[in-house]
Amino acid sequence: MDQGAAMPDVVVTAQDGSPLRLRNLPTPAVIYFYPKDDTSGCTREAQDFTALAADFAAAGATVLGLSKDSPASHAKFVAKHDLGVTLASDESGAAAEAFGVWGEKQLYGRTYMGLERATFLFGASGTLVRAWRKVRVAGHAQAVLDAARDRPA
Repeated sequence: MDQGAAMPDVVVTAQDGSPLRLRNLPTPAVIYFYPKDDTSGCTREAQDFTALAADFAAAGATVLGLSKDSPASHAKFVAKHDLGVTLASDESGAAAEAFGVWGEKQLYGRTYMGLERATFLFGASGTLVRAWRKVRVAGHAQAVLDAARDRPA
């Protein structure tokens, strides 16, 4: 997905089980993809976005985390870690495909298909302002917040 691209018109499942059309998200919007609920890096990332939730709101930015985990898994994850970010389920992989974050990964010499940790910032017009690929968690949420504060329309 290139800078200036429109928000993909994909439907995911909200935590409560209802359909959520990404293109209908209030903008500006931050959409972050993460591999799996309740794993160390994904938990840290969700906690970092939660810690900055009020700052994102003050910047006018909606934050949505997406993974292939089920809505029930998200609900447990949110409750266990008292998360303040909205999570949605992309069980079909349609959003991951649209954003180009589903692909080959390697871990301990094993190759498998998986979700790339990536974040996308959409401006008020609903077009992509900035993308972070192959994200390292430490300091990432703050970097996204800084970009959300400085974003063009």
